[in-house]
Amino acid sequence: MEATMTQKINFVMVSTTVDNEALARELADAIVASRLAACVQYTSVFSTYRWQGAVERADEYLLLAKTRASLADQLSAFIKEHHSYEVPEIIVTPIIGGFKAYLDWISSETEG
Repeated sequence: MEATMTQKINFVMVSTTVDNEALARELADAIVASRLAACVQYTSVFSTYRWQGAVERADEYLLLAKTRASLADQLSAFIKEHHSYEVPEIIVTPIIGGFKAYLDWISSETEG
């Protein structure tokens, strides 16, 4: 499926990382319970990054939250409020296509 610059983005995936599995589970549960995302997946990752002038390495958990584009700012603020990092990774990626029934499910689970 090709995307054009004029294509309206209805759905996004918001990603963040946290430093332990308990926090990943807690944040995922809170996001879904608040209806800011229909689904949050998390998995362990190993990160290498530059922080305050030094190269750092860390075991982290990557969270991927699927939601409506109209909720991206609210979800980003929620993550920032509940995050332990001074500068949390919060990246919003547009979903330009997908299985219609799944996208409809995201929409229905994030209403109200």
